[in-house]
Amino acid sequence: MSIEERLAALEQIEAIKALKHRYFRACDAKDPDTFRSCFIADGADVDYGPLGGASDADQMAEMFRRIALHTVDGKHVVLDMHHGMHPDITVTGPGRASGRWTLKFRQLNMTDRTERLLTGEYDDDYVIEDGQWKMSRSRFRQLWCMVRPLGDAVVEAGNE
Repeated sequence: MSIEERLAALEQIEAIKALKHRYFRACDAKDPDTFRSCFIADGADVDYGPLGGASDADQMAEMFRRIALHTVDGKHVVLDMHHGMHPDITVTGPGRASGRWTLKFRQLNMTDRTERLLTGEYDDDYVIEDGQWKMSRSRFRQLWCMVRPLGDAVVEAGNE
């Protein structure tokens, strides 16, 4: 490949990394509109294992709204922290790419009074739609998970 082609591929990979990081930030910020905008307009293949799956990102965004935005007494019940690491992205053709990511995830469920720690792997496909990289397929496979009770001494702070 020429220097120009290699540079173009690197720029595409960086744009895909920015997309996935925007997705993770949207999950943690409880931002369903940004979450939804990370996927293609129609027909995204999304499978998050035990959490569920859908053949359209609108369905996943609705599930996201139901879980992430659930409140009790004005406070969010589920608090998440997504850290996407070890991106392995390959440009597979014009406007197409695939990628794998490792997820380090932590969740507090204030109703169940539990903390969930897990790690797993995302396997994604990306396409350019309307000039922007979007996810057309995202599948998550959990590698391990630990759930433990939150002690009585745990005090929730900063959940406005």
